Amino acid sequence: FLDAELSPVSLQDGVEDSHCIPPSPVVHVRGLCDAVVEADLVEALDKFGNICYVMMMPFKRQALVEFDSVESAERCVSCGSREPVYVAEQQAFVNFSTSQRITRPTNADDPTSRNKVLLLSIQNPLYPITTDVLYTVCNPVGNVLRIVIFKRNGIQAMVEYPDDSVEDAQKAKLALNGADIYAGCCTLKIEYARPNRLNVVRNDNNSWDYTKPFLLHRDRGKGRRRQAILGEHPSNGYGPHCPLLPLPANRYRRSSEEVPDMIAYPLCLPKTSSSTSSSILGHAASSSVAMVSSLHSAKMNCSRIFNLFCLYGNVEKVKFMKSVPGTALVEMGDEYAVDRAVTHLNSVKVFGKKLNVCVSKQQAVIPSQVFELADGSSSYQDFSLTRNNRFSNVQSSRNIIQPPAPILHFYNAPPTLSKHQLHKLCAEHNVPAFTNFKVFDAKPSSKTLSGLLEFDSKTDAVEALTVLNHHQIRIPNSSNLFTLKLCFSTSSHL
Repeated sequence: FLDAELSPVSLQDGVEDSHCIPPSPVVHVRGLCDAVVEADLVEALDKFGNICYVMMMPFKRQALVEFDSVESAERCVSCGSREPVYVAEQQAFVNFSTSQRITRPTNADDPTSRNKVLLLSIQNPLYPITTDVLYTVCNPVGNVLRIVIFKRNGIQAMVEYPDDSVEDAQKAKLALNGADIYAGCCTLKIEYARPNRLNVVRNDNNSWDYTKPFLLHRDRGKGRRRQAILGEHPSNGYGPHCPLLPLPANRYRRSSEEVPDMIAYPLCLPKTSSSTSSSILGHAASSSVAMVSSLHSAKMNCSRIFNLFCLYGNVEKVKFMKSVPGTALVEMGDEYAVDRAVTHLNSVKVFGKKLNVCVSKQQAVIPSQVFELADGSSSYQDFSLTRNNRFSNVQSSRNIIQPPAPILHFYNAPPTLSKHQLHKLCAEHNVPAFTNFKVFDAKPSSKTLSGLLEFDSKTDAVEALTVLNHHQIRIPNSSNLFTLKLCFSTSSHL
């Protein structure tokens, strides 16, 4: 139903025509500022009636608000058509939703149901999410008992509060739903979870039972390392410094407990051949290997997987599985690169097939059972020494982690490269042609060309990048060889 909410609606004087959509208990709110959380919506709209549920859409600056009656929603929309409605001191626009009810993950028969266990979906997780990070975020609101993080389809977590503290879970949802853990990323989308109790078998970065501190699998005599709380910014060259954000607003914080005012993420160490770094970080339950399935058997190979995955971290090795056709293992520089790849590439269509990307149980890719793929290339390739990996200390500051988009940024192209030559390149490799072309103004001393390519769709851009990223171009009558580099652009249009 979300697609229907986002369809164009006629506007008059900046306000939607509420007569286009029949009355519904669910109100669609647009024009929210980035800083809005669920509590701001409730504070602004509960004067119209009792609010049952709120669904945040932070990246679209929108939300759905479900009232307990159509009459309450009518009062809200009617008021919005007569005078401005302000949410967090910024004017917002309201209209009826095309849905009669917001879909919930649990207790579908009771619209007012609550649960002491929250389901957190972390969107755009550019930095590591651990139990320490989530404990620091959620515990100021109420006493957190257990946390479980799972990474099969993106990064999600469940946070459990005590049996008599459903109100604490509700307060946490109000204060944190729609908020960023770190500035501009790691955005929380929070719902009530289906289970009412979490089962934790060990205490580590991905699960923790705070009622049983001795579940930690560790060497005798070594205490727990709180890496996420007040940790230093990683200095491994994996991107620009990220400002820290204050913890939730004081109106929901427990006043009886001292908590830090800022949080930071744990130190990321570069991957080495020794076991020292892994023992320091304690990531026994995670993996730096991703498994990608539903690959096109004739068009995908190791190099093309590298072209796509290298946007989210260094790619060490790629191996297709002989026993499972259309499936490959991708070993990356660290587990955080895998998290980013899962978040941004899972369910993305490549050559007409929707990729399934998840964290593998394997801890490394072993070059066994090497065979020939349909295009004649090897089923295994080692990329650990390639200069095309972009997350080295020298180049990483230029990286912007960006989800797939219809506009590609190209760089390191020959200075004489023309629009016609790029169209010819697309045709020769049987990939969709771009519709718009823009070249950035270069310095007189620049030896390469950069710019933007706009495609009809995100799918077309993904296919072009998968095939043409790192394509080598030679200038006629010259020995110079240029490696064309592509990535997804932050631009919304040319």
